[in-house]
Amino acid sequence: MIVTFLGTGTSQGVPVIACDCLVCSSTDYKDKRLRSSIHIEVDGVHVNIDIGPDFRQQMLVNNITKMDAILITHEHKDHTAGLDDVRSFNFAQGKDMPLYGRIEVLEQVTTEFAYIFAIFKYPGVPSIEKKPILNEDFSIEKVGITPIEVLHHKLPVFGFRVENFAYITDANYISEKEKKKLSGLNVLVLNALQIEKHLSHFTLSEAIKLIKELKPKQAYLTHISHKLGLSRDIEPTLPSNVSLAYDGLRISI
Repeated sequence: MIVTFLGTGTSQGVPVIACDCLVCSSTDYKDKRLRSSIHIEVDGVHVNIDIGPDFRQQMLVNNITKMDAILITHEHKDHTAGLDDVRSFNFAQGKDMPLYGRIEVLEQVTTEFAYIFAIFKYPGVPSIEKKPILNEDFSIEKVGITPIEVLHHKLPVFGFRVENFAYITDANYISEKEKKKLSGLNVLVLNALQIEKHLSHFTLSEAIKLIKELKPKQAYLTHISHKLGLSRDIEPTLPSNVSLAYDGLRISI
């Protein structure tokens, strides 16, 4: 399995155009973060998790030319706003794009992108096949997927496990039942928004505490706001098996 971190940032915090903090003015590429998303390649099957407003740029920068399906964690726009640019894969691959998500998520996407799902479509709009999922195992072609239900304050969000890899973003609570799905991981990706307490996201200390409890061999932190601080300052403070993810990072599992 190859995992590419397309984006490791968030829309949380002051817009970069109005901010002169150390992170926003940093020249370190590890501090330049697009909205959170990953691309997974396993046994020849290519799957994206989330397609935010930076989707097109992420595809071009990472030279991703194949997409077999898209998983959506939840309905917030920083995770769904790139849906229109799926049309490029429709044209290249000559087929509809399967879009997997909770029923509520697919309903929200249908409302926000009504022209895509209209009965009488404008020529050239994206072709999407909605695939509702429950908190039950399912497969994309031959790849098994296990949803992990977490809470983003009060909003249910799906993380996903593929083999011994799991990805969780936009969460601040995981039940004991769902934690059992995260045992025996080689790699866990977990959100860590900032240092200070937050209403709907794990903080750095909360994420590290959970990682110590779950005991993956390696963990990467994502969905990072500029309030976390500079990568070069935070990285040395982390446990030996925990790293900050960064845009463009590619790992083999």
